Amino acid sequence: MVPVFTEEEKGFLGEVARFVDEEVFPCTRAWEKDTFPKDIWKRTARLGITHCMLPKELGGLGYSCQTYAEMCRLIARGDPALAMNVAAINALCVAHFEHFANDAQRAKYLPGILSGECPLAWGLTEPDAGSDARRVKTTATPIEGRPGYFHLNGEKMFCTNGGFAGLFIIIARLDEQNLSAFLLEKIDPGIRNFKRIPVIGVSASWTSQFNMENAVGWHTPGTFEEVIGLLFRGRVGIAAMALGIAEKALELGIVYSKQREQFGRPLAQMQSVQNMIADSAMWVEGARLLVQKAAWMYDQGMPIVKEASYCKLFASETAREVTNRMLQIHGGRGMTPEYLIEKLWRDAKLTEIGEGASEIQRLVIAKSLLK
Repeated sequence: MVPVFTEEEKGFLGEVARFVDEEVFPCTRAWEKDTFPKDIWKRTARLGITHCMLPKELGGLGYSCQTYAEMCRLIARGDPALAMNVAAINALCVAHFEHFANDAQRAKYLPGILSGECPLAWGLTEPDAGSDARRVKTTATPIEGRPGYFHLNGEKMFCTNGGFAGLFIIIARLDEQNLSAFLLEKIDPGIRNFKRIPVIGVSASWTSQFNMENAVGWHTPGTFEEVIGLLFRGRVGIAAMALGIAEKALELGIVYSKQREQFGRPLAQMQSVQNMIADSAMWVEGARLLVQKAAWMYDQGMPIVKEASYCKLFASETAREVTNRMLQIHGGRGMTPEYLIEKLWRDAKLTEIGEGASEIQRLVIAKSLLK
């Protein structure tokens, strides 16, 4: 299950690592105070970060899921909020154009998506629809005389990258039984009360909430089950994000434990601290293997419903536990913004919630085993 990358993929990952070291990690604290720079999606698009798995015939790089996971891991080590956005844009938004958009929709929007001129966001969650996605109340009503176009009415919230997005993929209800997806331009006059939702972690992400009043959506054929299936690959990306957070936290904890002295010796010489570091390293390695397995299986064309939940659940709880232990090693200093560990601790929580909360992952795993 050890990832095998082509020479082209290795070169790409090298560029991603350079980008993270030089342009992402040095800015993570500044971005947290507001948001990403305005040109972030043009910069990432130039490297192919926003469309690394999109097939080459559609203008993407055509890389493997293993490459996608490794990219998300690397970016998370520099800035978890950016990694979260990159994971969602690739797996939920760009993949939607690959699998469900028609030729006219691709011709209109893909050039802007590939250049970063038209950032994307996914709109599923609503005030009454979170883990229970079928509670979506946003309605889609056909517009007379405009085949394929629908009026959208409802409310969306927790839209990752909503503040930057030029185009939303909106999940809406066709009737009592059926839901589907629609393309909605942000400039549509039917979008009302657009606002940013403040969050305590991954706060550089411009997470949004808005209403739709007869907004015009362009239908992308696909059943709800088909569209929501994109979450499986997305969970691998969030798991890789969690892995990157845990890795960085462990690295910081090890460095601090060697530098900080108490009772006449470095913390690293105390067994209680050694135990926290050993346990954390073991959890990180387990998360790495589960992420690699799920990504490898996806590349082999195998179903990954259960495996995506395995890696998402374990890696997110690894991020939580490791950041908590490493903050404990930092002591009171770890609670101050002087040390990055407190930011990683806050950022890690999102990985237990986004793209399916841990409770949902356990349900998926149990259903897979008990059917």
